[in-house]
Amino acid sequence: MIKSFYLNNIVHYIAGSAAVVFALSYFFPALFQIGGLILVLLAIAIFIDAILVYSKRNGIRAERLVSERFSIGDSNKVVINLVNQYAFNVRASIIDELPVQFQERNWLKRVQLASGAEFGLEYALRPTSRGEYIFHAINVFVHAPLKLVKRRYIFPKEQVVKVYPSYMQMRRYQLLAVSNRLQEAGVKKIRKIGHSMEFEQIKEYVRGDDYRTINWKATARKQDLMVNNYTDERSQQIYCLINKGRVMKMPFHGLTLLDYAINASLVLSNVALVKQDKAGLITFEKNLDTFLPADKKPTQMNLVLETLYKQRTDFLEADFEKLFSVIRNRITNRSLLVLFTNFESMESLQREMPALKKIARYHLLLVVFFENTELKSLIERKTSSIEDIYIKTIAEKFTYEKKLMVKELHKNGIPSILTTPEGLTINTVNKYLELKTRMSI
Repeated sequence: MIKSFYLNNIVHYIAGSAAVVFALSYFFPALFQIGGLILVLLAIAIFIDAILVYSKRNGIRAERLVSERFSIGDSNKVVINLVNQYAFNVRASIIDELPVQFQERNWLKRVQLASGAEFGLEYALRPTSRGEYIFHAINVFVHAPLKLVKRRYIFPKEQVVKVYPSYMQMRRYQLLAVSNRLQEAGVKKIRKIGHSMEFEQIKEYVRGDDYRTINWKATARKQDLMVNNYTDERSQQIYCLINKGRVMKMPFHGLTLLDYAINASLVLSNVALVKQDKAGLITFEKNLDTFLPADKKPTQMNLVLETLYKQRTDFLEADFEKLFSVIRNRITNRSLLVLFTNFESMESLQREMPALKKIARYHLLLVVFFENTELKSLIERKTSSIEDIYIKTIAEKFTYEKKLMVKELHKNGIPSILTTPEGLTINTVNKYLELKTRMSI
């Protein structure tokens, strides 16, 4: 590496000297021949450099390692493996042709590769829309030892990657739910009031067990105190209802509210299945788009994931009356319906309230809608003019209306969650476990 550095400096010194000598030869003609000699030496150096870098047919090997699917809104790892097959050290510039959705026009990485060495170039991508992403060729520009010649290698490594709802988030919650450690993700631990009637097993009495659950027949047979053990109600139907209408188009950190609702539905469905409940899915807009019946079969989670991946919307106005008609005809048993939607004003809530009350008459309806986080920043900002005061007053009015909506829903016997987009998943899972613990379903 040190020799290459000195040779590189010498060549650049020769090139600079040639330019100076030719300039001086205008005044001193005798220097022209010296400049010509220097130019010949420079041409020889370029020729040697070209021979070195083009002497090997495959001097560099490159390969992209990428998952078959990405998780929307998360950092997804991509690795480019490089192998230097030259007999000397090289400097390489890598340009990976990323999918057009990322709009990356200046992606360039530079690395130093020792002779015969392997190198793993790792970087992360955060997709913000679902669908198919196509990676194209890997371009590697190799500098010769004297850095006078550069060779381009093109590796046609076209790959198609599907971007799914956030399955990374889903896996994290699944692991915590399986090990009963959901509180580590922010899930509240709620004290159970009473117990369910779902019998699990008969076990020996230990101090602290409720003596009212003593099984006297089993006690007589075993000659020891035995108690009935109960578990949470299972096989309850949990449906995620996703409004794909205009109100869900609002962006937040690169994702729309619809994307956040889809991610939260995926996690909630997975937690419900872990808790031995049945998970179902309904997506609607002007008309019903998807109806996936609640079930807890082993393939149900994959069905939910594939269904959410395919969701497309024109962001039209949603029809809640049609939603009620579908629910009334297709969901016969009492279920927990988690409706992901948004209301920007009290008038918009009042417009949909008749349909919501009809749904709540037959099922436990949980309405989840969003805080406008931009309004919070406007309220907290210091005012310095009449215009700032006016903007702050309007922001406070809209924020107050959101709280009024929660009270209005509660007044009509409909539980609700008012949450920020980033807190949507954890707040929804919290509410589901709370309703299950209180045996409201």
